[in-house]
Amino acid sequence: MEKLTHTEEETMQAVWRTGEGNVKAFMENMDEPAPYTTVASIIKNLEKKGYLNSRLVGNVYMYKPAISEDDYKQKFMGNVVKEYFDNSYKELVNFFVEQKKLSAKELKEIITLIEKGNNK
Repeated sequence: MEKLTHTEEETMQAVWRTGEGNVKAFMENMDEPAPYTTVASIIKNLEKKGYLNSRLVGNVYMYKPAISEDDYKQKFMGNVVKEYFDNSYKELVNFFVEQKKLSAKELKEIITLIEKGNNK
């Protein structure tokens, strides 16, 4: 699985929100869509990379995700942790604490989630 560019990731976010749809439907789920031809080109590239499947309905191509958002996150977040945080989720959390991106309240919520997960 190839890592997506920022623009491709934004487009895939719209695809995941939409489910199956055409280029226009995806554009409706984008905050600031590029011109139609640009989005259509990105969609075709995502299909070539194996992220989308397509089918022709009448004279319109319909696309749907070939990979789930969770699978994508799992693959590439794991790479981020491995490459930037020495494969340590503790270091990842510490980074966000040091950058003041994670409050004490949020950290307590994370601890509660971990404790609940360990009790299953």
